[in-house]
Amino acid sequence: MDEASAQGPINREEEKDDPLIIVKDLHKSYRRGAQKLTVLTGVNLSIPEAQYVVFIGPSGSGKTTLLNLIAGIDKPDKGKIIIAGVDISTLDESRLSKWRARHVGFIFQFYNLIPVLTAYENVELPLLLTHLSKKERKKHVLAALKVTGILDRAFHFPAQLSGGQQQRVAIARAIVTDPTIIVADEPTGDLDKDSAAQILDLLNYLNRELGKTIVMVTHDPRAAKRARKVYVLDKGILRDQYENDLSWT
Repeated sequence: MDEASAQGPINREEEKDDPLIIVKDLHKSYRRGAQKLTVLTGVNLSIPEAQYVVFIGPSGSGKTTLLNLIAGIDKPDKGKIIIAGVDISTLDESRLSKWRARHVGFIFQFYNLIPVLTAYENVELPLLLTHLSKKERKKHVLAALKVTGILDRAFHFPAQLSGGQQQRVAIARAIVTDPTIIVADEPTGDLDKDSAAQILDLLNYLNRELGKTIVMVTHDPRAAKRARKVYVLDKGILRDQYENDLSWT
């Protein structure tokens, strides 16, 4: 990510009509001993570029499983996941790993920062897998830290940062490679109300001003309200929020 990509809002009228993410007849189950546990059943979904999508639903409904499949962390039993024209469900593990490194930025509930590395070094980690020079990496890291409002803590270690600051570092790490999609699994789940609101403001900025495509899982109704499109997962079946009164929250 460079400073040029952090300048000015995108024109919503210029969004591409073709979906960035297409999910077709997706099925996923797991084995628990002799028992087969069905998690997702025939999920169909399309997400355009620069969209902000949230999946909500009860625990065990398949939200994180669907997120992991879209992110290429897991593979479906049946169905297709096409992202930017690539059917990632057909990629072998080596190609899938390379695809993930280039196209997916991850944000986790518990930040997953390396304690012995500074904020700067944590953000730089994904770039070490690229062919960028040290000077180029520095430019990208500083731009990402600036966008996320944590530049003044660049050389602090995670233990010296608040939860909200650590999550900002994690978001900077997620965007530093300028990924195709950002996937976020309960990004506000470990934060107090004020810190959570700040993180949600930042995600809104990344989506609405920088045109980042965000796919998020959350139990937090406040987080869901920030999204431009909300889906409910219930017992492995995907449906629109507008068919649900969110009474489960």
